[in-house]
Amino acid sequence: MAARNRSLLAGLGTALALWVAWGLYVGRTTGRVPFETVDELDGVELRQYPQTVLVETTAPTAREAFGRLFGYLKGANEGDRSVSMTAPVRTDGATVDMTAPVRTAAEGDRVTMAFWLPASYTPESAPVPTDPRVSLVVEPARTAAVRSFGWYATAGRVARERERLLDTLANRGVDALGDPVVLQYDDPWTPPFMRHNEVEVDVDRETIATDAAR
Repeated sequence: MAARNRSLLAGLGTALALWVAWGLYVGRTTGRVPFETVDELDGVELRQYPQTVLVETTAPTAREAFGRLFGYLKGANEGDRSVSMTAPVRTDGATVDMTAPVRTAAEGDRVTMAFWLPASYTPESAPVPTDPRVSLVVEPARTAAVRSFGWYATAGRVARERERLLDTLANRGVDALGDPVVLQYDDPWTPPFMRHNEVEVDVDRETIATDAAR
């Protein structure tokens, strides 16, 4: 019995080590949307993002939207070019179990979703989608406020972190532009204790400067 227990514990230890190794591998090999940290306000990070290029579609469901965009990455574009995935996943609040960079926003009973393209792509060099329901979008440079949290991005955690983010900005007199979104950096198989999530909202740079002057 003791030998069996030792064997079981050894097997569990090996499985855990492989699980952690997978999380480390994905985290180190997945490209990320570039940004520069410009300030920090009471646990909220202020970031400057450069102009970025996204591929976007609107569909009845998130699953259908993801399928179209994943097809684009796998070659449904002029030149049949494969495009690498980057992180994070970006949604309007719901969690999305996928590794692609994605932004979603509900429009009535439809979903708009977008993947960020790697930073090496410009509006001129990004492959043009061959599916007419998919389009390229250029997002201008922007400033955003971000609050980080770990584990799974459940609805409860997201709601709490959104409230804390907005409360911090309001207390510091920084104007939020729109509603916070959720950023998820990990694929579905990453251990929960290694996961990194964020809530983010664009902010008015002028109000940041006013706060810094106080």
